[in-house]
Amino acid sequence: MIISCQAVKGEPLYGYNIMHLMAKAAQEGGADGIRCNYVSDINSIKAAVNLPTIGIIKAEYPDSDVYITPTKKEVRALLEETDTEVVALDATLRARPNGEKLEDLVRYIRAQKPQVEIMADIADMDDAKYADSLGFDYIGCTLRSYTASTKGIAIPDCDFIAELVRTVRAHVIAEGGIWEAGQLEKVWAAKPYAVVIGSAVTRPRDITARFRRVTDACKPTCGAEV
Repeated sequence: MIISCQAVKGEPLYGYNIMHLMAKAAQEGGADGIRCNYVSDINSIKAAVNLPTIGIIKAEYPDSDVYITPTKKEVRALLEETDTEVVALDATLRARPNGEKLEDLVRYIRAQKPQVEIMADIADMDDAKYADSLGFDYIGCTLRSYTASTKGIAIPDCDFIAELVRTVRAHVIAEGGIWEAGQLEKVWAAKPYAVVIGSAVTRPRDITARFRRVTDACKPTCGAEV
């Protein structure tokens, strides 16, 4: 079980250097690894916990929708400025910023730090098969429901996870939409190598908003006004 401990610009927890505390709490709760974003947070997390990390850098570029470790610039920073055991990058078939190619980034990582493993964040089976052909160590369904071609698909998509497990050589990591224990049980039944749980653990704004939607929906029939 991998816990995603990250906050991006515009979120309440961004910029306060507290992700290492989230990671410490996750470790005490039984996490086997941490997925984390930005060099500073990765390094503070590595100093705080004795767990392997999946490192990413989210960066937006005007010429592409790819934002999870999108270019060689972010890959180089992860390799040169952190000791993350795994680098994850968007491995969808969408055009990357600056016309860069996924296969070139994979080749660069293998050449610079062959001991570092690589995770492909994919959205559909075409993405997964291509990532598998490039020799990714892990394939995660991180971007399912978040791309134009998969928008609206309910996640976690257990049938898709099971199909990934049957189809690709790489270890499959189930990620996205896991909020409750019952969902996690169904995901585990699909036999992934690991799962990533994020917002349900480390994003109090999103957790609160989910409960708020329930209370708003049941106000006419549930209890009195406060």
